[in-house]
This record gives sequence, C-alpha cells and structure tokens, in this order.
Amino acid sequence: MEFVQVSIEDGIAEVRLERGKVNALNGRVVEELAACFSEQADDPRVRASVLAGSGKFFSFGFDVPEFLDVSREEFTVFVTGFTALYRQLFAHPKPIVAALNGHAVAGGCMVATACDVRIMVDGKVKIGLNEIAFGSSVFGGSVAMLVFWVGERRAQQILYSGDLYSSREAQALGLVDEVVPEDQVLVAAHRVARQQASREPAAFRDIKRLLRQPVLDVMLARDAQSIPEFVAIWYSAETRRHLREIKIHG
Repeated sequence: MEFVQVSIEDGIAEVRLERGKVNALNGRVVEELAACFSEQADDPRVRASVLAGSGKFFSFGFDVPEFLDVSREEFTVFVTGFTALYRQLFAHPKPIVAALNGHAVAGGCMVATACDVRIMVDGKVKIGLNEIAFGSSVFGGSVAMLVFWVGERRAQQILYSGDLYSSREAQALGLVDEVVPEDQVLVAAHRVARQQASREPAAFRDIKRLLRQPVLDVMLARDAQSIPEFVAIWYSAETRRHLREIKIHG
C-alpha cells in the first residue's frame, strides 16, 4: 500500500497513516484503509488493531485542495466511499483503538470516532468537527456516531460551535477516552488493544454487533440522505470561497 502501513505482532495489527505531514484523506487513502480492515476482519493472526497517524497529525481530514478541482460526480463518489469506510470501522468485528498522535480534524475526527477507543496525546493537539467554521456540513452517519459517544446535547455543542478541542477538553466531553504523554500514545494504545483482544472473540463480536447495529441502521439511511445535501453545500459559492482559503503544507 502507498499511504497505509501495517505491521502485525502478537495478535495486534498496527495500522499507520503515512501521507505527507498531515495525513490528508483522498480516495486512495480511503480505499487502502477499507482494504486493510476488510482483510483484518478475517485474518486469524489479528485479534485487535491500533490505528495511528504519523508526525503531528492523526489526520487533517479531506484533502481540500485536491477536491477543489474535481467534478461533483467525482466528489460524490469519494464521500460515498468515505462514509462507507467509517461505517465499516464502526462495525468492524474486532477492537480498533485509535492512537491519536496529533490533530484529528473534520474527516480525521470522523475516522477516530468510528474506532472503539480513542487515546490522545497531551499538549497542544486538537480534535473536533469544525466543518461549520468553513461553511461545510457533515454526514448523517457521522452525527449518529458522535451522539453514540457523547450524547445529543454535547454533539450539538461540538457541531454548532465548530470548535477544535484540546485532548483534555475532548476527554471531558467524552470524545477521547484517555490522554497520555506524547511518547506514550502507542504504548497506551497497544495496552488497551491487548486488553480488548483478551476477550473471547465471538463474544466480543456479538456484543459489539448488539451495541452498534441499531446505530448502523440509522447511519446507513442518514448517510444516503445527507450525501447529496453535503455535496450541494460543498459546491455552493460561499463554501467554495472558504475552502479556497484552506492550505495544506506537506
């Protein structure tokens, strides 16, 4: 794979995003992540996974400059694949621990909320769904995931404000489960992954399905409904003006 690196040791798969300095998401990254977790779902060597970024970002979110030059049809294909990816992660039959080594913004935050546990480094890193700040909407499925973790009132706060939260603030909101020093994030994520992996796999899979399936049913329906609305807003003149101001370095 070009942008996703995988290593497996003692039943734990470490999946690392490595796309430049900010790990921006494009079609290729989404395809590689989907293929990776599809394979791990059936791989007897893997009992749990750790999903991490590299450098100062877990993920910046969508590669906005790249998508400014694509047609509505091409962008619709991408966001359809992206929403399918976070539903796939949310329903993955094995534990996934997000090791938030750095900023997790917008689409990057959505990927993180699809995981079972989020462990984030302490310090100046930020996490959040800031789409409203640059004139964009979100997806119905991403809202359902957010509500699943933090409840409706806090989900409204997060989405209406468009704020990016420090790891400690995110932990208080229920968006992050554990905050650790920067050099301990992978150690902590592997520790939690091993704990989760120690459960009997069939029991874990069934309990996760019972917890997630009602939410997944809602996610699928709401994503189908919200994607055309999301694309229409993305291509509106005012939102395009905001998007053109977003720069990605690296």
